[in-house]
Amino acid sequence: MWISRLKRVRKTIMVLGIANLAVIVSGGVLTLVSNSNCDSTAQLFPLYAVCVAACVKLAVMVKVGSAQELMAMTIMESPTHYSLERKMKYKTWLWWTRFAMVITLLQFIGATYLMFRVSTFVSPDGLPRHCVLDTRGWKQTLQVAFLITVCFVALAQCFTGSDILQWRSFYATQDDAWKAHYQEVFDHGIREVLCCLGRREYMGVIEEDEVCSVARLLGDLVSYRASGTGHLEFLAGLALLQNNNQFPESHEDYIEAPAFHLQEAATLHKFAEAAYTGPLLDVGRNPALFLCTWICRQGILTPWSRKWRPKLDGDNWWRGHAAAFLKFIDFPAHVLRRGRICSEKCKATYFVVVLHYLRCVVIAVRGTETAEDLITDGLGRACSLTDEDLEGLTNHIHVMDTHYGHSGIVEAARDLFMQIEGEPKFGESESIGFLSSLIGDGCECDGYSIRIVGHSLGGAIASLLGVRLRCRFPNLYVYAYGPLPCVDSDVAEACSEFVTSIVLDNEFSSRLSYGSIRRLQVAALKVLSQDPKADTALIFRLARRFLSASKRQRQNVVEGEEAIPSSIITVEDSAEAEVRQHDEEFINPFHELVASTDNPVTQFMETVPTRGGEEDDDEAPEMFLPGLVIHIVPKVNNMSVPIWRGWPICDVTSVGYKAYVAKRESFKELMVSPSMFLDHLPWRCRHAMHKVLESRNLFCDLTSEPDIVV
Repeated sequence: MWISRLKRVRKTIMVLGIANLAVIVSGGVLTLVSNSNCDSTAQLFPLYAVCVAACVKLAVMVKVGSAQELMAMTIMESPTHYSLERKMKYKTWLWWTRFAMVITLLQFIGATYLMFRVSTFVSPDGLPRHCVLDTRGWKQTLQVAFLITVCFVALAQCFTGSDILQWRSFYATQDDAWKAHYQEVFDHGIREVLCCLGRREYMGVIEEDEVCSVARLLGDLVSYRASGTGHLEFLAGLALLQNNNQFPESHEDYIEAPAFHLQEAATLHKFAEAAYTGPLLDVGRNPALFLCTWICRQGILTPWSRKWRPKLDGDNWWRGHAAAFLKFIDFPAHVLRRGRICSEKCKATYFVVVLHYLRCVVIAVRGTETAEDLITDGLGRACSLTDEDLEGLTNHIHVMDTHYGHSGIVEAARDLFMQIEGEPKFGESESIGFLSSLIGDGCECDGYSIRIVGHSLGGAIASLLGVRLRCRFPNLYVYAYGPLPCVDSDVAEACSEFVTSIVLDNEFSSRLSYGSIRRLQVAALKVLSQDPKADTALIFRLARRFLSASKRQRQNVVEGEEAIPSSIITVEDSAEAEVRQHDEEFINPFHELVASTDNPVTQFMETVPTRGGEEDDDEAPEMFLPGLVIHIVPKVNNMSVPIWRGWPICDVTSVGYKAYVAKRESFKELMVSPSMFLDHLPWRCRHAMHKVLESRNLFCDLTSEPDIVV
């Protein structure tokens, strides 16, 4: 039994354990044979401290290994079921590892102090004084070996990690166990981050909540890296995307984006960008002076102006978020009629602005800025849309059919609808919402148009909000800048009349979905299968993991039809489509090995439907960008610069852009490029739209009334 346990121990840990034991033994011997002149406690204290720390370290290593074993065995007993026992076992192991890190730090400090004390025992002429180094023969050799071992232990333990046992010795190739393990890692990690940000209520949650859902999703995506093939998948994905970049997609057959939509989108973009009233975007705009910029925008230096600023729900005492929003759009305070500053999951921050001279009401929805917004982003599982969610599309789609949406975004849109239109005004018995009281017949803004704008997460929420409000307010239009894929293909196509999604080149958010990440794993397998130097056993093992995951999801659908699994691989990447078109150029090095239908690679390929197939995968509904999709691309390949030089590229006036009406299917694959994150910055989108308008001799100016046509 002990031999089997020792086999689970990492080799580096065994070396460190032996080194700590050597420190204890040699330190004890030196204590016993120390010189009579060194019997002072102050002189021998460093020696005692190092030996005691090594003893404690050995004991803690045993305890950490025991806790790690208990946690792994608990996960192995029920890897697919969330339990409180598993959560407590993980916490126990985590706190013991952190205590071990504290001991490691104390050992490092003790070793440093010991070397300092030893240096004081040597005279300037290099001869030893009357303490530790005044011996000869084996004692001096033992002293030197002791000092070397102490320094080795102190330094090596800083780079070996906290795991005592090998996780692979427990989980082997069981995907469910790896997923459960990483689910606990992400669950506790997210909760600790939220707690550090002031959200302590998340640490005390016992039952499953939204954090558990996000952790489960992340665990599904990361579990395959634990098999040892993650780096290969990453490199293979980069290889595929690099090949795609060498042959960029041609836009010659695409239709140019409508000028009116571009003008209006460019005009209203400042409202979507102004909704970021926190310090997040100021870090990008002014990396060196972002704190000063944010303090100025928040109006902290002018608290006497508080009484002239609108009062928003959830705003701070000096009404700084209202001040920041108004300062960015450069409008007087009376145009801001309502808003909410919210830091809760599945609840959006929004601002309602009335522009009388344009006869327009603008609703700006903020994108991802807080930790709770990240939770909303992470709730990427598909959920069914109700008839109320699709109230504005009754004439365009079959409401009786089941349609799906991004669960976190759908929940946030429902809450925002209740805030803007679903809740009655205070003191009134009629259930008339705020928006109806503002734009209804005989009201202040009777006959005004409605424009809903948002960036990133805010754009996706704005789109679903517009779908629900469209039947009540026909003169409504939505502009989503870099939104997340949030609805199925039928809903995305049906809302094209009043929703426009604008995507800048390779920005990641408009391509980021659970399916796109899974297809990146599919691309990795295909590239590896085409590599003549790849390990056949490795390819087969990876294929079995994908195949087993697909089979488990199919079984879950049969057992419970109400569950909507999202880990099914639904669409193949563009590389396989190209291979199918040029079969004569494709040479599969594993052709002889995978000719049999019993081969895992062949079985896995059969589970991946083609992009142009007639059958849809109902098991894992694909999420698409809503409405009309406008893709803005540079005229030249200006994004091939290093990422550290690409940051200020939005200020380069020589770069030109073109805007096309794109197919939403073109954004199903995640594009890895140096500009994928930079393109998502809102001011880059604003810059690109203005460049497109300048190239067409069209201009937008919010001070001119014809900009927004009613």
